[in-house]
Amino acid sequence: MNEMTKQPTWILAGPTACGKTAAALALAQDVDIEIISVDSALIYKGMDIGTAKPSADEMAAVPHHLIDILDPTESYSAARFVQDTQRLIGEIRARGRTPLLVGGTMLYIKALLEGLDDMPSADPAIRAMLDAQIAERGTPAMHAELAQVDPITAARLAPGDTQRIQRALEVWHSTGQPLSSFHQRARKQDEPQHDAILVSLEPTDRAWLHQRVAQRFELMMQAGFIDEVKRLRQRPDLHVGLPAIRCVGYRQVWEALDAGQDLSNPAVLKDVMDKGIAATRQLAKRQITWLRSMPQRIVVHCDQPHALDGVRSAFGLPR
Repeated sequence: MNEMTKQPTWILAGPTACGKTAAALALAQDVDIEIISVDSALIYKGMDIGTAKPSADEMAAVPHHLIDILDPTESYSAARFVQDTQRLIGEIRARGRTPLLVGGTMLYIKALLEGLDDMPSADPAIRAMLDAQIAERGTPAMHAELAQVDPITAARLAPGDTQRIQRALEVWHSTGQPLSSFHQRARKQDEPQHDAILVSLEPTDRAWLHQRVAQRFELMMQAGFIDEVKRLRQRPDLHVGLPAIRCVGYRQVWEALDAGQDLSNPAVLKDVMDKGIAATRQLAKRQITWLRSMPQRIVVHCDQPHALDGVRSAFGLPR
């Protein structure tokens, strides 16, 4: 058994806007930690406001990893996350500190804890065929098709998530097997890939989380989110088809700008904000669904008093 598996890895997960960053920074007052981000949006440089990236002061106070590591033109995978995280855990422990994984990209967490079975690489011919079908029929229709062949994967994907719907259909056409079967196969391995304490921040009242999502989106707008998206749009190598630009919030503002909408018009701006907030709420719903499929998690109700005490206790710290 190697050094990494001798101690359980600490993971603090939860839906967007549930207070993960604040809880992690509070834990840093009790334990000498380094934070490993588990967030498929925070990896991108130049995308700060719309991802609610930790501030420069917060990242100076506690070392953070897997933030600002890629250009928005690049892509990242669960397999690469596992590889990077395993390396970082060893390095952090070698420095005598405690690694704390913090974030809401549940596929990354599942990949680390349960592994991912080998899946086929991209097939250019199949991808081209699916590109043409998406252009002709639209993503929601392709989502409906996916529901027929892989209802488990379709249930966890939004009808507008073009990239992941296309990948799931590509796996189906390449192998004749649903994408979910590969994940289930990995979960049936005799031993867990990684020993961990998984603490999940979950609200008892979904309306509480919805309010926080709306408040955070409004604060992003006040902080200059639209200008951030405009700066990204000035780059000729970026487009709405990239995983980075399809992040919630960015996609809604980008598409409004592509459509020539006047975001200085209060009514137009409100419509874009409503769409961004709705997409973020849907993301949170999917994250909670993922978490509920992890029976080993320790639930801490983030909308209740003394939630931080619950997090401390779950990690074996004094309240």
